[in-house]
Amino acid sequence: MAGPLEYLTRPAAAEPEGALVLFHGRGSDERDLFPLLDALDPERRLLGVTPRGPLSLPPGGAHWYRLGGIPTPDPATFLPTFEQASAFLDALPVPIEHVVLGGFSQGAVMSYALGLGGGRPRPAAIMALSGFMPQVEGFEIDLDGLDRYPIAIAHGSHDPIISVDFGRDARATLEGAGAAVLYRETPVPHTIDPSVVRDLQAFVQAATV
Repeated sequence: MAGPLEYLTRPAAAEPEGALVLFHGRGSDERDLFPLLDALDPERRLLGVTPRGPLSLPPGGAHWYRLGGIPTPDPATFLPTFEQASAFLDALPVPIEHVVLGGFSQGAVMSYALGLGGGRPRPAAIMALSGFMPQVEGFEIDLDGLDRYPIAIAHGSHDPIISVDFGRDARATLEGAGAAVLYRETPVPHTIDPSVVRDLQAFVQAATV
C-alpha cells in the first residue's frame, strides 16, 4: 500500500478557522503553489497545506496521475491517487466541511474529483484553475446536492494545454446542477492569471466564514 502524501504546511496565525489545500500541476511539486496560500488567505485565518503528487513520471517532477487524454486520466494511476489523497484529506486536523480544495491543471482535476467524487464528503468549496472535470472508468462525479454550492473556475482563453472549452463545459455542468459558480476567463495561456487572484481571495474568505 502506498504511504502518506508528502506536504508543506503554512500555519494559521491563531486557531485555524478552516483550511486551504492546494494541489499543484503536472511535473511540479508542493512548493509551486505554496506562495498562493498567503495570496488567497493574507490574514492567515486558515491552515494552509500543499501536498505533493505521489507519482514520479517523465519528464520529471511529481504527478497525480499518468496522462490518458483529456478529460480522461489513466485509471490505473488516477484511482490509487484518489484513494491516497482522500485519506490525506480525511486525516487533516480541520473538518472537511471547513476545507477549501483548490488546484492548478492536474491539481484542479484532483480538486474536482475529491470535492465531487461519489461517496466523498463535500468540502467548504472547490477552486479549479485551468483544469477539467475528470471522466474515469470506475469513478463517478456526484452532482447531487449542489444547490448554491460555491465553486470557482478560472481558465485562460489562450490555453494550449487544456482548452478553455473544458472550463466553459464545467461551468455549464455545475451551474446546471445548481452550484454558485464564480467563473473568470482571461486572455492568458496555461497559467494562473494574477488578475484573478483578488476575486479568488474573496471567494476563499466567503467560503470559510
